[in-house]
Amino acid sequence: MGRLTYEAIQNEADLEYAGGFARNADQSIGVYDNVEQLLDQRKPDVIVDFTPRPVTQAVARAAVERGVSPVVGSSEWNAAERSELKKLCDERGTGALIVPNFAIGAILMMNFAEQAARFFPSCEIIEMHRADKRDKPSGTAAATAERIRAGVGRADVPIHSVRMQGLLSHQEVLFSDNGELLTIRHDSFSSESFAPGIVAAIRVVRGLSTLQIGLKL
Repeated sequence: MGRLTYEAIQNEADLEYAGGFARNADQSIGVYDNVEQLLDQRKPDVIVDFTPRPVTQAVARAAVERGVSPVVGSSEWNAAERSELKKLCDERGTGALIVPNFAIGAILMMNFAEQAARFFPSCEIIEMHRADKRDKPSGTAAATAERIRAGVGRADVPIHSVRMQGLLSHQEVLFSDNGELLTIRHDSFSSESFAPGIVAAIRVVRGLSTLQIGLKL
């Protein structure tokens, strides 16, 4: 995902790559193994982070403390950690984004599901991802369920998680009523599907002064 982000930035005239953060550092091309060193020496406006927990929480805190806006692609954040980051953002007046899914189609899927939930009494989510994905349910499924619950006051939205070889990122939201079934589905077959959303998030986050969950279209 880091390489995808780098390549996506190269195609945008208003964006410039400042540096990277990875275990295998190569400072000759601006890649560091210490995020604080990256932030202090390269002084970026935005940092895009796909690291797992607990690194992702440390990266976001270090960024906001320096007035750098984090765009977080990791779904390994709990409610307390999000609340803590929001408090820090509010104190510093710095924007941050936690984005469950950068694919434009997935964002629309969540929007459509929130609308459909008003009309159907039954709803369940099936999310399917690669075999080595660590979290269950996925961040996308959890965010979809939360939007449905918040939008219509539904007590519970069951989520079924599938982890199989050959999959990337797929989700179905099933709605039913007597005599009918509505399926809203999104499939990402390549990580390239995330690039437009990453670029959009980089542009959006500098206009925020607090933490926002999800990329709004």
